Amino acid sequence: MSWKRFFRRSQADAELVQEMESYLAEEMDENLARGMSREEARRRAYVKLGNPQQVREGLWQQNTLSAADSLLRDLKYAVRTLARSPGFTVIAVLVMALGIGANVALFTVVRSVLLKPLPFEDPDRLMMISEAGASDSPNHPVAGGIYAEWKKQNRSFADLAIVGSAEMNLSGLGKPGAGSQLPEQIQGANWSWNTLHVLGIQPALGRDFTAEDDTSPANGTVLLSWGLWKRRFGGDPAILNQTIYLNTRAYTVIGILPAWFSYPDTSTQLWTPIYHDNPEAAMLVLDNHQFQVIGRLRPGFTAEQGRSELSVLTRRVHNQHMDDPFVSLGANIRPLLEDIVGDIRKPLYVLLAATSCVLLIACLNVANLLVARAASRSKELAIRTALGGGRLRLLRERLVESFVLTAAGGACGLLLAYGAVAWLVSTRQDMARIEAVHIDGVVALFTAGLIALCAVFAGLISSTSIKDQQLLGSLQESARGSSTGQGRASLRRTLLALQVGLTVVLLVTAGLLLKSYQRIRSADVGCITQNVLTMRLSLFGARYQDPAQQVNFYIRLLDRVRALSGVTAAGFADAVPGQGYWGDTGFKVVEHPPLPIGRGLFAIDRSVDPGYFAAIGIPLLRGHGLDPSKRLNLANEVVISKLFADRYLPNEDPLNKHLITLDGHLFTIVGIVGDTRYSIATEPVPMQYFSLYAGLSNRGSLVIRSNRDVAMLATPIQRIVQELDRDMPVSDVLTMEQLLGDSTHDQSFSATLLLAFAALSLVLAGVGLFGVLSYLVAQRTSEIGIRIALGAQRTQVLRLMLLDGLKPAIFGLLLGLIASAGTVRLIRSMLYETQPLDPAVFLIVTVALLFVAGLACVLPAWRASRLDPMQALRAE
Repeated sequence: MSWKRFFRRSQADAELVQEMESYLAEEMDENLARGMSREEARRRAYVKLGNPQQVREGLWQQNTLSAADSLLRDLKYAVRTLARSPGFTVIAVLVMALGIGANVALFTVVRSVLLKPLPFEDPDRLMMISEAGASDSPNHPVAGGIYAEWKKQNRSFADLAIVGSAEMNLSGLGKPGAGSQLPEQIQGANWSWNTLHVLGIQPALGRDFTAEDDTSPANGTVLLSWGLWKRRFGGDPAILNQTIYLNTRAYTVIGILPAWFSYPDTSTQLWTPIYHDNPEAAMLVLDNHQFQVIGRLRPGFTAEQGRSELSVLTRRVHNQHMDDPFVSLGANIRPLLEDIVGDIRKPLYVLLAATSCVLLIACLNVANLLVARAASRSKELAIRTALGGGRLRLLRERLVESFVLTAAGGACGLLLAYGAVAWLVSTRQDMARIEAVHIDGVVALFTAGLIALCAVFAGLISSTSIKDQQLLGSLQESARGSSTGQGRASLRRTLLALQVGLTVVLLVTAGLLLKSYQRIRSADVGCITQNVLTMRLSLFGARYQDPAQQVNFYIRLLDRVRALSGVTAAGFADAVPGQGYWGDTGFKVVEHPPLPIGRGLFAIDRSVDPGYFAAIGIPLLRGHGLDPSKRLNLANEVVISKLFADRYLPNEDPLNKHLITLDGHLFTIVGIVGDTRYSIATEPVPMQYFSLYAGLSNRGSLVIRSNRDVAMLATPIQRIVQELDRDMPVSDVLTMEQLLGDSTHDQSFSATLLLAFAALSLVLAGVGLFGVLSYLVAQRTSEIGIRIALGAQRTQVLRLMLLDGLKPAIFGLLLGLIASAGTVRLIRSMLYETQPLDPAVFLIVTVALLFVAGLACVLPAWRASRLDPMQALRAE
């Protein structure tokens, strides 16, 4: 038998009927010609040719695949029966669509971001190398001198590359001021010429850097990202070999990188040679840690061998410079994928676990619905069992019905996942490897597997209610006009308790993350955050090579900004609270005894304008601020934070003490200010504030405080900047609230999504409670009628049914609280100033769950208490 004949059975049967009739007619004609009567002629023809119906049935069986035929008939039967219950079908499909859609979307993100190999050649051998510093941070940046030693002496790596980041002012085509395009500040990177070779990729257009490009006397060359090429230059290939201006310096565009490429992060838009852009002496410093290093392991070498060798080399350099406490002691290595993914790994796995809980709740809900549906069809199933229908046959029908529901839900879920992934890609462009997130064939296969798994899970659970004895008992009860189904009711209560338990786990986890996020947002960063506007700008090029030129620009800019109506204070700093680390400086206290060899002090350094403290509201605790009259004198004054004084100058008066930095500059402590946080989720650390005008920094944030809506000042201030220097771009125009909000985007994203999943689970649990109690009320209609007829008060009936419905909810609540106490410890590292067993969160979840459960039970219980006893008894 072939598949072709299987699917053409109806046509073949029609042809057979026609052929058989033709043979019978011919045989009858011959018999009639022999003188037989018509009836005798027909009988003789049938005797000779056989019964046509039996012949047809025989051929039909020969053309049949019994299993496929049976499955096809089951599918048609399931579709017909589900179509007769549109309400049930729509709810079940919607529930499965939400569960499967959420899982498919999160699986797509997790697979694309965390599991899919980097799109580089042999990515498993690519390592991110960092120094092992005093802070024990695995991401300790590398000094240029240490990289040079590693590259020269190591044997474990086939090649090493060094990468640095840089803000750049991009002018339009042609010389600055001559183009029609406005300048803009963009995030760039500079790297050694062999970086793309180490990664194992080539530019999409043009060529890569050469060793000659990466030298100080070479002409400037630049590689553009695909996005910048499309946005800024219209995707015109003719941009190759043309000159653009970065920080007023000429660079020739030599290549365009592939559209999917982003490194070191998604914000980087162009790359320049690092040894061309940085002085040779700066690239040989051993204690200025600011670069990333990528290495490709040689075949046969392990990461541990590489780490061990580089650690030995670093220790050797350290021992040769014992007088410098900031030369590191060793090296750390981790896969490049792990470094690129960063801290998003754990939040994504938590969200995937949350969606798995949602899917499990959805499956339990559908199984519950199928059990209820089976209860309503108990009489039909009992009759079929009594007529010889086997339990396996009923089980197969239940599985097929479950498959139809989950398949429809999976198809809808795939559409939901597609929309969710598109939304994520459009809203989280800052996420690592976001360009790799898309739905492909593997995701489709995962969806198919998920559908099959859910179908079997929900079908088997609901099938446990199919027992021959119960079905026959149901027939007997039906004959008596009764309806009990206590076995099914117990199963539904159990499924509901499991749903509630999982919901509680989700609610507790979401509550803890939400509270942690609120703690972060309400954390005191040490400055005023309301009505404060910030915007970044950089002073590059020949116009600002001399500190006096920078001073002149800052003074003119601040004078004009302060003259604007509504501006109460304005200042400047290379970085404001919440904007990041931005480097530290080692120093010694002149009045203190010399430190032992190998030990040093360090603190985060900030370069600020004297008006910065008043503009951003950092309180001056003692002494005075930086003196504007000494703005060009590098070796003069420094202001320290309170934590700096407490840690490094305890039990003494810090004022008028002297600090000497590692590069030999002497500073006098003139003031003490309040502590601030460089990151909103990080505790304050010692800080020291130098004068921005001393030429220590040529980039930073302008800070403006106003007594009115400060956002209204953004445009006038940008206009002032353009009037002072038309080639000076302004970027990151944000209020302090927006800046701090952006710095907590990851925490907000995780907490919001998890809360959405928890709310969805709560709704599903509420629907389940409503369904269970409604089912119980229907099952006990006659009992309730008798109770009322015998004198039971309606309030007693109401209380009875409420308690009946709340029992599984309370049991599930207790189960969920116990499970939460164990699972929330897994997210301890994601919490900020929040205990995993926070009693307030557990209490709120308990109250919320009981409230929703009570709400879901009130209506069925009230309907039960309003039953007419006579009507109920007549129904009995």
